[in-house]
Amino acid sequence: MITEIFSYSFLVRALLVGLFVSLAASLLGVSLVLRRFSMIGDGLSHVGFGALGVSALLSLQPMIVTIPVVVISAFILLKVSEKSKGGDSSIALISSSALAIGVIAVSTAGINTDLNAFLFGSILSVSRTDGLVAGAVSLVTLLSYLCFYHQIYATTFDTAFAKATGINTGRYTALLALLTALVIVVGMRILGSLLISSLIIFPSSIAMKVEKTYRSVSILAAIESVVAFLIGFFMSYLFSLPTGASIVAVHMIFFVIASGVKGLRAISDRRG
Repeated sequence: MITEIFSYSFLVRALLVGLFVSLAASLLGVSLVLRRFSMIGDGLSHVGFGALGVSALLSLQPMIVTIPVVVISAFILLKVSEKSKGGDSSIALISSSALAIGVIAVSTAGINTDLNAFLFGSILSVSRTDGLVAGAVSLVTLLSYLCFYHQIYATTFDTAFAKATGINTGRYTALLALLTALVIVVGMRILGSLLISSLIIFPSSIAMKVEKTYRSVSILAAIESVVAFLIGFFMSYLFSLPTGASIVAVHMIFFVIASGVKGLRAISDRRG
């Protein structure tokens, strides 16, 4: 099966894009979940679908409309979440409004295959450009975490303390917003706008049930995300299942296992 997969260039491209996006999303998800911004991924995916609907209605190139709209929305949602106590409700309002706009635009323009792929995911339709963008986003995300590890760590756990030590928290929040927006747009090709947020939330949530430190959580989240993608990808090919749904199902299984491990540890600690 593996030999057969690697004999097709489009399958190899899909595999690489999925690995790049999974790695980038897992690293970003650790900071987003710890800062209670996990719903931003879901909100941005709905905004992306709305932008795609408008681009289809106006007969414009999807990425030309989607990328700037999602990037701007990421900055707005992060600022709203930071300064407002009702951040979750604001995200829900924006995402549901964007989804409604997308549905209206799609029904008016008439749904097509490309738009359907963005809604439900179609990893086998990723282009060479998608692969280059995914690779670039993953590389920038990894380098950002390596070069600015201490700044991101401080900003994630205590923004006030980070500001007091001279760290420009706004700069690193902006970097987080930009990378998250790009990962969402690229990842929509794999899982679709309805499932892409799972790549951000699941790996970090699973890692936090097993590990305690920021570094170990980040490493385990990256490993879990890559492994879950590979298992889901090969499962979908072997059993002719939807790729996006298969990947999310594997994450669900890992989450249940991690929850069980955490429960066993808690029982062991009580007895000890």
